[in-house]
Amino acid sequence: MPQPHKFIYFGTPKVASDTLATLIERGFTPALVVTSPDRPAGRGLVLTPTPVKELALEHGIPVLTPEKLDDETIATIRAYGCDYAACVAYGKIFPEALIASFPLGVLNVHYSLLPKYRGATPLEAALLAGERETGVTIQKMVLALDAGDIVAQKSIEIAPSETARELRPRLIMLGAELLADTLPAYLANEITPVVQDASLATFSHKIKKEDGLLALDAPAVKNWNTYRAYADSVGTYFFSAGGGPASGGERKRMKITKAAFINGAFVIERVIPEGKKETTY
Repeated sequence: MPQPHKFIYFGTPKVASDTLATLIERGFTPALVVTSPDRPAGRGLVLTPTPVKELALEHGIPVLTPEKLDDETIATIRAYGCDYAACVAYGKIFPEALIASFPLGVLNVHYSLLPKYRGATPLEAALLAGERETGVTIQKMVLALDAGDIVAQKSIEIAPSETARELRPRLIMLGAELLADTLPAYLANEITPVVQDASLATFSHKIKKEDGLLALDAPAVKNWNTYRAYADSVGTYFFSAGGGPASGGERKRMKITKAAFINGAFVIERVIPEGKKETTY
């Protein structure tokens, strides 16, 4: 059935296309999709659309791919006359003028139990801290980072052996379903958003490759949690102690591809030595 409120969807990577697919399945089809411009990808550097753009075009939804959210772009977005927006991993900061363009606000899906772990990497931050639970928050966007009022929130347990590779799909699905479940009540003005307690806010930082470097003499639980957190992104690694004369005594980077936490010990099971194939450790 046609929705009484028109909306615009902002998103870029696969997490955003997965969420958009759920919304469409549940009867929420945006009037416009805003995503990042096509970028060169692959060995041939072929100009490639974002996953969100590909999905939108499959469903005949108009797509806007601005480099910047400038005045001209905001004017184009306003011309669609939409009541609200939904945002999942769009990748650009919304100017105040854009947020103000939507009478019912901008709903943002954030993968933590706000106000804990605001910022770019909430899932990784939860695993690094050894959290036993995390979750998803639907928040009403404001200019400050992830500081908007909470519209809905749902938690899930984190299994002790779970890495980001297993946890991320679960959170994406949870977030998509929570957004779709929340929209009818929100649009009917049946939800009173809850103000975040800023004094409880913690933050997650952007991940750099160097963050994956492990010191093998560090506490085992710290190394295990770092391995779990970066399993599907930068990965973890260490440097070998250096070989004998035949190897020139050079230290080599050893990328960890499989590890476990057994009886309180961080056990490295498989590695890829720099310039070589995967092997047992």
